[in-house]
Amino acid sequence: MTASPAWRALAQSLIGDPVLTGPEVALQAGIDFPQARRLWGALGFPPVPDDARVFTPSDVAVLRAIRALLDEQTGDPAALLQLTRVTGQSLARVAEAHVASRADLFALLHPDAANVDVIASRVGALAPQLESIFAYVWRRHLLAAVLRFAATTGVGSGADRPVVVGFADLVGFTAISQQLSEHELAAMVDRFETLAYEHILAWGGRVVKMIGDEVMFSVETAHAAAEIALALVDAYAEDGALPDVRTGLAIGPTLSWEGDLFGPTVNLASRLVNIARPGTVLVAEDLGHALREAPWFTLRHLRPLPLKGIGSVRTWVLRRTTTPSDDPSEPPRQRRQDRRQPRKERNHARP
Repeated sequence: MTASPAWRALAQSLIGDPVLTGPEVALQAGIDFPQARRLWGALGFPPVPDDARVFTPSDVAVLRAIRALLDEQTGDPAALLQLTRVTGQSLARVAEAHVASRADLFALLHPDAANVDVIASRVGALAPQLESIFAYVWRRHLLAAVLRFAATTGVGSGADRPVVVGFADLVGFTAISQQLSEHELAAMVDRFETLAYEHILAWGGRVVKMIGDEVMFSVETAHAAAEIALALVDAYAEDGALPDVRTGLAIGPTLSWEGDLFGPTVNLASRLVNIARPGTVLVAEDLGHALREAPWFTLRHLRPLPLKGIGSVRTWVLRRTTTPSDDPSEPPRQRRQDRRQPRKERNHARP
């Protein structure tokens, strides 16, 4: 597609005039061209012909900063490539979301038009403010990541950190989504994500990632993990626009890689959520033992279950008895789910 005048103006304001080839950028930055090409690909951009003049002085400045980082901090090129990859993936999603939001707004205001120039001009007007917001949010998250790392006993690569990993997913989402319009489906997913962030962050947890109708989270303590899982079950049970959720929890070492978590603990939690009943929290054996002494939780041991690739495991069903602020001698509070609208009366189908 031929670039429109507004798109060219946006490109010029964001990155400058495209006057350089890839080899020229690498030469001016003092970096080997093959390494520069690997970094470009790690950012998520397609290959560019060596003689194409699509690069700008901004590209030179970035490569010079990378070279200084490698020289002064004795950085590992492999680690830098990995960091470049996760940065590119994350910011690509952010950019797609911002452009889509502007395009959706334009489509609502002008349903019969498809003017790329208008969308480009809208994005260009927002760019300076967005850039300052990104810098602030990144710094805040950087501080939070340092605190999370310092709070753990693991050192080095982040392996063997004992954390609780949880998954929660919407029950019957695939069938429900077939009955909804795109707008209704987007509203449901947005509501799901809003509630997930609200309750996970309230107990000091971290949203690792959203996977459509599923959220993966981590938290440092068993008690906080249990509170998050039960709060999610209650919140979705009370929300008439959403189906129930089911939750799986496991505790153990994890490997942190590109902002994600991996390892047997993650695999176990993922398997548990798949076999949990709607509206319940299924807890791995070790985590259940860690929660048994808390007077505000009730746990019921289940028979061993065979899980493919993992083996036979014992699990617990977690329920709430009282809240931490309640007197354990008092009768347990009535579950909020008892006061909600009966599930069978909810209608997720379109008229």
